Amino acid sequence: MTTTRFAPSPTGYIHVGNLRTALMNYLIARKAGGTFILRIDDTDPERLKEEYVDAIKQDLEWLGLHWDRVERQSERLDRYAEAADKLREMGRFYEAFETPTELDLKRKKQLNMGKPPVYDRAALNLSEAEKDALRAERGNGVWRFKLDHERIEWNDGILGDISIDAASVSDPVLIRGDGQVLYTIASVVDDTEMGVTDVVRGSDHVTNTATQIQIIEALGGNCPRFAHHSLLTGPQGEALSKRLGTLALRDLREQGVQPMALLSLMARLGSSDPVELRAEMAELIEGFDINRFGAAPTKFDVQDLFPLTAKHLQSLPLADVAEAVADAGVPADLAEPFWAMARENITTLADLKGWWELCRDGAEPLIADEDRDFIAEAIALLPEGPFDGETWGTWTKAVKEATGRKGKGLFMPLRKALTGMERGPEMAALLPLLQVIRVRG
Repeated sequence: MTTTRFAPSPTGYIHVGNLRTALMNYLIARKAGGTFILRIDDTDPERLKEEYVDAIKQDLEWLGLHWDRVERQSERLDRYAEAADKLREMGRFYEAFETPTELDLKRKKQLNMGKPPVYDRAALNLSEAEKDALRAERGNGVWRFKLDHERIEWNDGILGDISIDAASVSDPVLIRGDGQVLYTIASVVDDTEMGVTDVVRGSDHVTNTATQIQIIEALGGNCPRFAHHSLLTGPQGEALSKRLGTLALRDLREQGVQPMALLSLMARLGSSDPVELRAEMAELIEGFDINRFGAAPTKFDVQDLFPLTAKHLQSLPLADVAEAVADAGVPADLAEPFWAMARENITTLADLKGWWELCRDGAEPLIADEDRDFIAEAIALLPEGPFDGETWGTWTKAVKEATGRKGKGLFMPLRKALTGMERGPEMAALLPLLQVIRVRG
């Protein structure tokens, strides 16, 4: 069975970069009728916050990315300890004691000599007495996985055939000096024991994947199918980072972005398929193909979400937005005609409030000097309310006959006088909703 996972660290809110990873793994699992695991990477107790765990779940639920089960790495520390013991017994795990400063000096020396800046394995030459002395002086060391210096190869679902020389990579640290288990080994143990078959993540993890493949093989596990999606950039190709708080999903939600607008964009961004607004998740699942994504950096412009949001809202019946219409202050008996009028003229649901204020309070008339007599004559012909869907047509016909005006010269001054705007909804739909008309002849 196909099994995928999304493994966020609860040290902040999910942003669009995280979403790309979550969505791809979700769509792969759902298309295959498989399992999607939400796996919380919470092995760092100093940085994690429980509020972020709740926020991650809230954001995924808002988008409709429903997981089949939740796993927490903090509850699996014994499994990682067993894996570490197994690697020690195999001679593939060793303790190293260099300080960050010493490691930095080594890297600089290697670079000056034209060599790759990888760890030189000096710790392998330490005697037990030397290790004891270093522990007494510096505390426990870090534990590194000893890579086999051979080529690590796999066929990547996006990048194609990958081949990395393990000798060009430092032996990865899997456990810190304070005992904290790092993601590299925790992920391997989890993927193996949970039967994860497919892993999609950012291209910045390619080197991690190479080392994890060797760890998986050392522990006797089966390697998942790996795919590394391109990293997102800004619209001008600039790097995106977590400092751009407006790209957190909860911030996008606050700005009025609709879930299907966001999902429709992210499910196609960076692929050879055009971005198309989809009405429901099933359409995204059916049309998803990881092999259609490219390796080049992918431009993301948050502004692209708003036309998609507007288009999505236009397709919705009143029942789907009834709460937002009521929150805008619209009386229940006017909700249906109000939504029919406003839906084509909003970008987000927050815009509803402005349209209802126009209907409820009227607008400051916008009248050019040359149109003042015309407007006075026209308003004198406006029948007493209540108005209906025929009133605008009947009225403008009478005004045309009385004044001789037609076309834009007829309709535009009337719109501006009644709404204070040059454009907006169909006046036949808006006029019956106007509770107050501030201009009178």
